[in-house]
Amino acid sequence: MKNKNWKDISYLNYGNVKQKKVYEILINTKVLDILNDYIPVLVGTIPIEIDIENSDIDIVCKVDNFDVFEEVLVSNFRKYKDFKITHKEDKVLVCNFIVNDVQIEIYGSNEDTDKSNGYRHMIVEDRLINLYGEAFKKEIISLKIKGLKTEPAFAKVLNLQGNPYEQLLLLEMYSDEELYKMYTK
Repeated sequence: MKNKNWKDISYLNYGNVKQKKVYEILINTKVLDILNDYIPVLVGTIPIEIDIENSDIDIVCKVDNFDVFEEVLVSNFRKYKDFKITHKEDKVLVCNFIVNDVQIEIYGSNEDTDKSNGYRHMIVEDRLINLYGEAFKKEIISLKIKGLKTEPAFAKVLNLQGNPYEQLLLLEMYSDEELYKMYTK
């Protein structure tokens, strides 16, 4: 789907069963409203319908003050099952918790959300799925079910060499014609 507004989650309410469940979770927990100051964006496999049973809800946020961000997370989400906060490298914080048997992961960094790797990967992956069609999408999902992470699954199907996370980002610059030549089945 071209020109989808990824920042407006209403599309989930018209999607598949998992997307509708995620929509309800996000609305009922008010997680995006609570995080509104951090320009939250739902990213990952659920928005582009390549999720599998245990896929989590991934939300990226732009954070300037990590202490305040952590306070917001603790005060609003610590009541949920398996709540934890992890400080990754400098200027990266990850918060996890479970709602209705679905893991939520909030990723905060000082990057703009639409420049984050999570967002950029999703945009490239969505473009590839739309370009290559249903058989390609099923091939990705099948590899994910077998245990591959999303980006390595794309790299395997497209025969990309090197770091799959970096290689996928390089595809942003490719034209549709160039991308189409990469996958011929």
